[in-house]
Amino acid sequence: MTRPTVCLTFDFDAISLWIARGQVTPGPVSRGEFGAYAIGRILDLLRRHDVPSTFFIPGHTLETYPAQCGAIAEAGHEIALHGYAHESVSTLDRDAELAVNRRSAALIEKLTGTPPAGHRTPSWDFTDNTVAILGELGVEYDSSLMGTDFEPYFARSGDECDPAGPYRFGRPSSIVELPVSWTLDDYPHLEYLRLSQGVMPGLQDPEAMFERFLRDVRYLSEAVPDGVATVTLHPQVVGRGARMAALEKFVTGCRSLGVEFERCADVARRFRTVLEGR
Repeated sequence: MTRPTVCLTFDFDAISLWIARGQVTPGPVSRGEFGAYAIGRILDLLRRHDVPSTFFIPGHTLETYPAQCGAIAEAGHEIALHGYAHESVSTLDRDAELAVNRRSAALIEKLTGTPPAGHRTPSWDFTDNTVAILGELGVEYDSSLMGTDFEPYFARSGDECDPAGPYRFGRPSSIVELPVSWTLDDYPHLEYLRLSQGVMPGLQDPEAMFERFLRDVRYLSEAVPDGVATVTLHPQVVGRGARMAALEKFVTGCRSLGVEFERCADVARRFRTVLEGR
């Protein structure tokens, strides 16, 4: 019997998110610190509801908060690549992109005893080198792109975008893509941020946000019952009081729809068999 799946994922950026923005004074740094403070309550919620999860953790966070990262691994959750200091991958040349991921992969392997199976770019983007680098590092799946909503696919390499002509699609790689979406990400919905380009207002009602998330999961269960919805959360965003209560309601709402929660690596391995059989 096929069952719809939700991958409840957490980008444990902590201070690295603010380093990437050049905001290293105590105010923004403290916003990152809250992410580490919230890890205990997030792990408690996942334990109480028996939800396996995947945490995408920058190398900077692994080195800065070893106790919290150790608790994540100890609880049986997957730890996957997410850059070193939340670098925007689009700004990196091949050597820099490889070095960032190799450094962080070594930190994950040191903590968990195994190389990371998964990867998510901090900027939800690829370079021309990303797929090859992931293959070189032995990564099995990525979760950064948005080509579908609930159906994994093989990420491509060699795409060419010529504004004067049609888009040319490259060749599918061996990297399974677990698609994401800004519509299933807590950051743009909830987080207030002042930027040089203007203000990202955030600060929406978390219950309304998670109800929208749940409507997507309901559609998944009805229209793509063998599919997967990847939900992206951030401890420094979702870890606050009312937001945690709304997250708990979302988890129980998913359970009422007969949804299975799984780690990204487990889903990617299951879908690899399906994709290779097509």
